[in-house]
Amino acid sequence: MEDVRKLNNGAKFSLQKLLPRKKTAPGVERRKKKLTPARLGRIALSIVRGVIVFGICYVILYPVFVKLSVSLMDESNLYDATVKYVPKTFTLDNYRKVLKGLEYGKSFLLTAVISGGVAFLQLIVCMLTAYGFARFRFPGKNIFFGCVIFTLIVPPQILMLPMYMNFRFFDILGIAKSVTGESINLLNTAGPVLIQAITCIGFKNGLYIYMLRQFFKGIPKELEEAAFVDGCGKLRTFVQIMMPVAVPMMVTVFLFGFVWQWTDSFYTGMYMPKMALLSNKLSGLATTIAAQYKDMGGSMNFVTPGFASMMNNTGVLLVILPLVILYLACQKHFVEGIARSGIVG
Repeated sequence: MEDVRKLNNGAKFSLQKLLPRKKTAPGVERRKKKLTPARLGRIALSIVRGVIVFGICYVILYPVFVKLSVSLMDESNLYDATVKYVPKTFTLDNYRKVLKGLEYGKSFLLTAVISGGVAFLQLIVCMLTAYGFARFRFPGKNIFFGCVIFTLIVPPQILMLPMYMNFRFFDILGIAKSVTGESINLLNTAGPVLIQAITCIGFKNGLYIYMLRQFFKGIPKELEEAAFVDGCGKLRTFVQIMMPVAVPMMVTVFLFGFVWQWTDSFYTGMYMPKMALLSNKLSGLATTIAAQYKDMGGSMNFVTPGFASMMNNTGVLLVILPLVILYLACQKHFVEGIARSGIVG
C-alpha cells in the first residue's frame, strides 16, 4: 500500500508540473505593489501633467467653442439670459451673410496665393542661410548668427516707420528716379512682403533660420562626405542629399510661414490696406454686411453690438478653418519637424 501511495503522489506531482500555472489577475498584482515614495512621486507627476494639459486645452478650445456657439445663434439669443452656450434656435444665416461680406472666394484665393508665395520664398532663403551656418566656416559666423537671433527680440513696431517709407518711396540706387523722375510706390501690392521674404528679413525669419540650423547640425556629416567622394558639389549635395532628409522640417517651416502670413494683420494693414485679403476684410466686417443688407432693402440703420459679435465670430471661424484643414493634412510632418528642431528637449 505504501508503494502505491508513493506512486500516486509522484504521479500527482508530475501532473501538477505539466499543468499550466494559474496566472494572477493584473489588478491583483497591482494591488500587491507597495506605495513607495518613488511611486507616489510618479503618480503626483502624472496628475500635475494631466491638469496642465487639460488647462492648456481649455484655454485654447474654449474660445473656439464660444465662437462656434455664437455663430449659430440668432441675435435675440444673445440678449436672452436663459441662453448660455446652446442656442434655442439654430441658424446658418450668419454664415451666408459672412461669406458674402468677406467675398470669401476671391479673398480666399488672393490670401492663399500671397501666403503661399511668402512662405515658399522664406523656406528657400532660410534653408540656404541655415545650411551655411550649420556646415560652413567663415569670418564673423557667430556674430552674424547672433544678429539673426537678435531679430527675434526686436519688436516690429520699431521698424514700422522706416520700412513703410522704404516701400512707399522704393528705389534701388536711385535708378527708378533717374529714369522716371520719381520713386516706385509698392504699397497696396504684394511687393513689400515678397521682397522681405526673399531678402531674409521677413516676419519670423530668424526663428526659421534657427530651427533649420539646429536640424542640419543634427544630420551626420558622413552623408555629405560620401556625396563629396562620389563627386557631388556643395550645391548638388544640398539639393540631392540634405533636402530630402529635411522634408519634415521644411513642411514645419512652410506651415509656420503660411499661417503667420495668413493671420497677419500688422504688416498686411501697413503695406496692403486696400487689398481684398481675409485679414483686411475681417476688420469692419459687421459694417460691410450692414451696408449690404441696407442696399438690399433692409431696415438696419446702425450696427448693434449683438450683430457685430455674431458677424465677427463667424468670420473668425471661416478664416481659421482652412488652417485647421491644412494642419490636419500635414500633422505627421509638422510634429516630427518640431520634435527634431531643437525647440523642445
